[in-house]
Amino acid sequence: MSHSAESGRTTLADYRVALTTRAARLPLVASLLARLPIAMIGISELLYVQHETGTYAVAGLVSASTLLGVAVGSVVQGRLIDRLGPTRPLVVVSLLFAVSVAALVTAIESQAATAVLVALAFAIGLFEPACGSASRALWGRLLSPGPALTAAYSYEAISMEVFFILGPGLAGALVAAPWPGTGMVLGSACMVVGAVMFALSPSVRAWPPSPRRGAPLLGAFASPGMRTLALAALGFGLVIGFVEVAVPAAATAAGNTALGGVLLSVWSVSSVAFGVLFSLRPWPRPLGLRLPVLLALFAASVALLAWPSTLWGLGVAMLAAGALITPQSTTHSMTIELVAPKNTAAEAFGWVLTSITLGLAIGQSASGYLVERSGPPLAFLVAAGCAAAVAGLVWLRRATVRPVAPETEQPDTAFA
Repeated sequence: MSHSAESGRTTLADYRVALTTRAARLPLVASLLARLPIAMIGISELLYVQHETGTYAVAGLVSASTLLGVAVGSVVQGRLIDRLGPTRPLVVVSLLFAVSVAALVTAIESQAATAVLVALAFAIGLFEPACGSASRALWGRLLSPGPALTAAYSYEAISMEVFFILGPGLAGALVAAPWPGTGMVLGSACMVVGAVMFALSPSVRAWPPSPRRGAPLLGAFASPGMRTLALAALGFGLVIGFVEVAVPAAATAAGNTALGGVLLSVWSVSSVAFGVLFSLRPWPRPLGLRLPVLLALFAASVALLAWPSTLWGLGVAMLAAGALITPQSTTHSMTIELVAPKNTAAEAFGWVLTSITLGLAIGQSASGYLVERSGPPLAFLVAAGCAAAVAGLVWLRRATVRPVAPETEQPDTAFA
């Protein structure tokens, strides 16, 4: 990869080139439909279960089980998509996802045992169509390496932030519908329709299978650079998990619980706004440095969340911290193009999603413990400390962020 390509600098014209590519038009619309409810389904599921069971403890277990399912399913689906093409895997998992959602709704309405709800929730996460991974990987097939491809990856990250802004609001509004399961069912239906449309679009159906004979058991994860990227993604998810619990807790402690969700939306807004600006002049240019530097800056900005004594001050600090979300997501996508072995892009995106999801789960659990015992400020500081430590490890491994040798894997000498 050339130095200019690795730097990832784009212009607004590059966004226009990427988003008006003829072969991308139908998959673009379909993937938007499939990913729009991605943040809505989990929250709707949580609120629905809580409404019917009367306990957040059970609702939390169900929600965590879905996250675990996503962590497993994203890698498995990614590997199948790389080997078979997206059409067959996405159509099959969309059907299984719909069946799993229907089964969970039936179990909730019939007041089934918690173990049954948790098992079905895991199935929902496992079979949630990996349209995001397929969509990101498709760009690499439709566009040549360069600014337009970088702009496409930036668009993917920005659009996901928009969905995470809209999702909680939609879920909160629909839980007040006459039937509290409305949000989960509508979101799931939207996801299934979008995933099937994406899978059956001409440019996706033209994606040829790529069986990798003799491929390592770990697939894309066998690349040392992929392991470094997964570590950075874990740290990224860890911080978000801490904040997603500590911010609502801070709002509750201030006597204004409703503002918790608003404050989380605030950092998504700044993420979208700054994401476009960052893509015009990314820094640092080498991806091996950009991964640890952005994570370290994210850690520093989250540490500042412990300082404000009012919700207004916390909101301003959230704006600053949120500015570093989309730049990291875009950098993750660009790094995959550099370090993932050939024909493993979808699986590689799955590993990144799995790492972020595991980070979210760990961060949320640890943050809940700290908030209960010492309050939100300590949770913010611990989140910053953990992210700084991970950033240090990523920096030590920066030399692994380089093109992977064709059909071979490089020895991992980062700590040698």
